[in-house]
Amino acid sequence: MKNDSVIIVGAGPVGVLNALGLARRGIKVTLLEREESVVESPRAMVYHWSVLKGLNELGVLDDALEVGFKKQDYSYLVWSTKEFIYWDLKPLEGLEEFPHNLHLGQNELAKIALKHLAQYPDVEVHWGTKVTGVSQDGDSVTVHATGPQGEVDYTAGWAIAADGAGSVMRESVGLGFEGMTWPERFVATNIRYDFESYGYRQSVMQIDPVYGAIIAKIDRSNLWRVTYMEDESLPIEGVLDRMPAYFKEILPGDKDYQLEQFSPYRMHQRSAESYRVGRVLLAGDAAHATNPTGGLGLTSGLFDTYVLYPALAAVIRGEADDSVLDDYSEKRRKVFLEVASPQASENKRFVYGSNDPVRLEQDLDQVRKGLADRELLMKRLTFPSKLQTPPLVPSGAGAV
Repeated sequence: MKNDSVIIVGAGPVGVLNALGLARRGIKVTLLEREESVVESPRAMVYHWSVLKGLNELGVLDDALEVGFKKQDYSYLVWSTKEFIYWDLKPLEGLEEFPHNLHLGQNELAKIALKHLAQYPDVEVHWGTKVTGVSQDGDSVTVHATGPQGEVDYTAGWAIAADGAGSVMRESVGLGFEGMTWPERFVATNIRYDFESYGYRQSVMQIDPVYGAIIAKIDRSNLWRVTYMEDESLPIEGVLDRMPAYFKEILPGDKDYQLEQFSPYRMHQRSAESYRVGRVLLAGDAAHATNPTGGLGLTSGLFDTYVLYPALAAVIRGEADDSVLDDYSEKRRKVFLEVASPQASENKRFVYGSNDPVRLEQDLDQVRKGLADRELLMKRLTFPSKLQTPPLVPSGAGAV
């Protein structure tokens, strides 16, 4: 079996963008997804400025900006005092090619990438295909699955597991998922409400141990994401019944909101012990999972993607030794464990867990001083770039 093809499991943004990157380099790709179509439930939707260059290189940024929108402004809202603390990304203008964030549901990004992927003849996408296991030898990897026509095996030279935190691929190659699960439940909601008319910026971190939330505008139609936290011991089937009381408390004016979607989920700080086992590579949430406060999970997955597909293409085309994929595993795991996960945990503590009024005031004082000091402000604004790692192969390696 020639190792000139790749199976990718999972049709979220990480899976589809890896597929697109490989297809653009002339690599045959088979994409498998257990769902019947792109998952529409509320998931990640903020793309930090630092990941936009990679989306542009994949050719999808212009389309993404047409569906989503650029955003520079932020604020904290201290719920107990109703104090807003504002800042924005304008200091990055003239320093960065894309000095703004992108707001766009990850389902919409996946759809855009799939449209681009459809232009390549050596790509197959199989929906409704549930992976049951994987086997490999020195020359190939076989993904075992159940699809619309029954049991089926797919064989290629390499496989990328992008099938989420509950990854069957990761479990099938014998990797654990070390770390911890938070004792709370997050509830992500998409609602229609005119937050901006009450002074809210397009991204708001509402700080409170009871009513803490991440509030962010999703699109131009006044659809907003409000993600709040509740005790995991509360029955999950009662989430919808409890929701009106929460919104009655936190909405700043008129209490008439329109709920479009909601999704309760557990939060983790976990990582596989390796992101490579032979011919199987892990990326995105299959490799690492973090609570979403600050948007560092999807950011990490995209930075995985930007170094993985060029390296794998170069290996397949004989332009790099496969040891470069061990470098991928080591470096991406290190930056997740040492940068992304600790910062996401601190973000969660600050927004949702500020129970001590004295410490909260100390934290807020540091925020105010940091926003007033140019050097400290730039450290804050450029932090998302710390989640990236340098290219593993020279620019253009693996390209057709």
